[in-house]
Amino acid sequence: MTDQTRIALVTGASRGIGRAAALALAAEGAHVIAVARTQGALEALDDEIRAARPDASATLVPLDLADHDALDRLGRSIYDRWGRLDVLLGNAGMLGPLSPLPHISPKAFADVFSVNVMANWRLIRSLDPLLRAAPAGRVAFVTSGVANRADTRAYWGLYAASKAALDLLARTYAAETVTTAIKVMLVNPGKMRTRMRAAAMPGEDPETLPTPEELAPKLMRLLAPEWGETGKLYDFPCDKVLSFRDPE
Repeated sequence: MTDQTRIALVTGASRGIGRAAALALAAEGAHVIAVARTQGALEALDDEIRAARPDASATLVPLDLADHDALDRLGRSIYDRWGRLDVLLGNAGMLGPLSPLPHISPKAFADVFSVNVMANWRLIRSLDPLLRAAPAGRVAFVTSGVANRADTRAYWGLYAASKAALDLLARTYAAETVTTAIKVMLVNPGKMRTRMRAAAMPGEDPETLPTPEELAPKLMRLLAPEWGETGKLYDFPCDKVLSFRDPE
């Protein structure tokens, strides 16, 4: 690894969008810090990274994002080893129960917000100095179309509310770093062949959906040093970068 090697942290890296992004980043020569809950799945990812590119390397971090103090320790470890972070992809998320709001338990509500919102804030808090130390810090958070749908879906309130909160969190961070080299984007993958989508839509044929591997090249573009936009949404279904607008 050289001093020019980009250091990229990916949450939820063991499967789905996170796995595809980690593989794509490694293929481009980045050193991937792969965060996920399962050690075995991370080791399988590491094997794939090395098989695809023998000179590639990864740091495996088996960690539950609900362990917020561990995210602080992760930031310190990255600082001690590299002194900077070039890429943060906040991909990991929790669906939670699809249920009428009055039927959701306080624990389920807290668990979803802990992973989808609080963990991403703790990552921003812990990693901001490292992103500022990079020549071109790039940040992307995976959101969902349900966060801003005009036709609000019944029973999706918990997940949608958590993603709407994440959207505002990311956009605020973009506004606070607008005079720096950091660029912050949100990504809506739309309907995608992932385990979460299968859990939410069990009757849907996954073979009709695009794969995370199809999204990965788009993510690489958003996370590249040359990317120049911030505080916007990349919508994969329409393949466009969208600006947020005030209500008419």
